[in-house]
Amino acid sequence: MIAGLGDNTLALYLDAAPWLLLGLLAAGLIKAWVADSLLLRWLGGKGIWPVVRAALIGAPLPLCSCGVLPAALGLHRGGASRPATVSFLIATPETGADSIAVSYALLGPLMAVVRPLAAILSAITTGLLTTLVPVTSPANTAAAEGCSSDCCNSGCTTPQPPARTGALATTLQGLRYAVTDILDDIALWLAIGIVLAGVVATLVPPQALAAWGSGLPAMGVMLLVGVPMYICATASTPLAAALLLAGISPGTVLVFLLAGPATNIATLAVVRKELGDRILATYLAGIALSSITLGLLLDWLLGRWGVDVVAQMGEGGELIPSWLAWLSGTILLLLAIRPLRRRIFELKVES
Repeated sequence: MIAGLGDNTLALYLDAAPWLLLGLLAAGLIKAWVADSLLLRWLGGKGIWPVVRAALIGAPLPLCSCGVLPAALGLHRGGASRPATVSFLIATPETGADSIAVSYALLGPLMAVVRPLAAILSAITTGLLTTLVPVTSPANTAAAEGCSSDCCNSGCTTPQPPARTGALATTLQGLRYAVTDILDDIALWLAIGIVLAGVVATLVPPQALAAWGSGLPAMGVMLLVGVPMYICATASTPLAAALLLAGISPGTVLVFLLAGPATNIATLAVVRKELGDRILATYLAGIALSSITLGLLLDWLLGRWGVDVVAQMGEGGELIPSWLAWLSGTILLLLAIRPLRRRIFELKVES
């Protein structure tokens, strides 16, 4: 049991590491090159359009439920509204250019179209539900304003970025913000979440889901197991193909494809810390209601039209080589340990 837990936790960490680094890169570039005024114009304010735009922006990005966290925090602290941030948090990990390609190869053309459309609808629905939550003063005001952990502990005001002197300096300033402020805020919760996700993977193997059949009870089981589990949109596709071959209905598999990548324990912890308990509850309720509704609708439509999804399925392979996962995991660990990170920056300055 202990050995299995260690293996599963390490595997989850290595799966997440490349996407986490990609998310930090996206957050750094957003901080460096996207003006706060532009974020406020596109993703700030009330109404449906910021929520819709956030879903459409996030849907093609190849980020998992952990990798999207730093990018979403960067957007929120740059001026994106809470509903738009929630919409981005859901649409981005549920689908992406990479997962759409893998879906076409493994699940067939119909599911390759249905999956991103369902992800966008789920994100918009949950984002709009978030607009019903009354705005309260955030518990983590300093974090919401973008203040670093060390600085906030000393009671300072939000730091202002230094003057930019060129494209390279601008980019490096944004990346430094991502691997310090944002990474420090999410590192502990990510570590706790990945360990707990390893526990879930050890106690409830994903292959055991195939025994639950189809219909509303099976969708409920997919939802309950998928919410705490860490699995990215691309990695969930082969499992979805196995579930379809085992006789699970496409609608039930869609629930897993939406709820699994959109949530995990680490994501929930960071959402609670950044946006509060009420937004977290709305986030979970929106994903649950939209995924089950869309799953039931898909099964009904396929039955009415007589479409056989299994007949459209193909084969695919792994996308992330093991050497890249190990390299990403090592880099992420070095960046997450503050003394090592400070030493790396000092060596860079000295050189």
